Amino acid sequence: MGAPSRRIAILAEGHFAPMEAKTAIGLLRYRPEQVVAVIDSRHAGSTAKARVGVGGTIPVVGTLDATVALGADTLLIGIAPAGGRLPPAWRPLVEQALERGWRVVSGLHTFLGDDPELAARARSHGGTIEDVRRPPASLGVGLARAAQVDALVALAVGTDCNVGKMTAVLEIQRALERHGVRAAFVATGQTGIMIAGSGVAVDAVPSDFVSGAIERLVVDAAADHDVVLVEGQGTLHHPSFSAVTLGLLHGSCPEALILCHHLGRTRLALGSDRDDDGPPLPSLAAAREAHERAAAWVRPAIVVAGAFNTWDTPEPAARAACEDAAEALGVPVTDPVRFGADVLAESLMALRGRRTTGRTT
Repeated sequence: MGAPSRRIAILAEGHFAPMEAKTAIGLLRYRPEQVVAVIDSRHAGSTAKARVGVGGTIPVVGTLDATVALGADTLLIGIAPAGGRLPPAWRPLVEQALERGWRVVSGLHTFLGDDPELAARARSHGGTIEDVRRPPASLGVGLARAAQVDALVALAVGTDCNVGKMTAVLEIQRALERHGVRAAFVATGQTGIMIAGSGVAVDAVPSDFVSGAIERLVVDAAADHDVVLVEGQGTLHHPSFSAVTLGLLHGSCPEALILCHHLGRTRLALGSDRDDDGPPLPSLAAAREAHERAAAWVRPAIVVAGAFNTWDTPEPAARAACEDAAEALGVPVTDPVRFGADVLAESLMALRGRRTTGRTT
């Protein structure tokens, strides 16, 4: 998937919108040079930027054939449909891609490679199926080895799922690298894996092995990086996703936490058609206290910064909300996409500097 020669057509049929196409948007924001088109017949003739605000002039087209002339050789499933299964209407497009000898990259919960018909079609035509959620063949339990690395480990946590944790750490990675800091991004979800080219989708790993899977990634990344930034998942307060959050906390053994929040959201997203049926969102203070307390069961960690997702809030109100949160929490808070991630990177650099000084005195 991560090969530089890949020319990607993103499949987002009927769902190419800001809050529906997280995977598509992630690729358009962080790997636009590899994307040739987005497939969504409802908006064919438009551009990626016009639809979701990123991706510039990358075209939205209506058919797979339209991407062939643009040089596509990979079909990537760009959304996570309800139930995690391939919608029946998309199957012909996947079959067409495999018949052309393309690579099909999927982050669905159901593995396309286990579908006998699709697997046979791939074999017959030289196509490839890559299920990025498939767990590693060898898994072990966590042993808190990540607490022993020299690199500073930072984990994104949040007030809810889907609040921008992956985006926050990717923007921080860019900012750290601009400052000359060797920073690694550890992907723990399908979109992050597609962007980074490696990682583990921890929500597909049996619960006993989540901490071990992330521990291995952190230890490996720390060998040649100064800062290891771990993509967070879920939140401790969520009735569906708290388990994976705790596994990430104890597997990565972070010293620093980046608290992420979608400005304006008031209730936990439960994945239904309603946006007001979940329990109330925890306050920022409650979310910080819960994640710091849970982390400390294995290794003490502190929230060093806040990352707000303010894409649907007018800029003046977004800036004011970040300033208010920074005053209340006593740490820098910003929207790393709209306002830059330098202050978040600097908070990690400051913590790393204090660690270095403490070891040499």
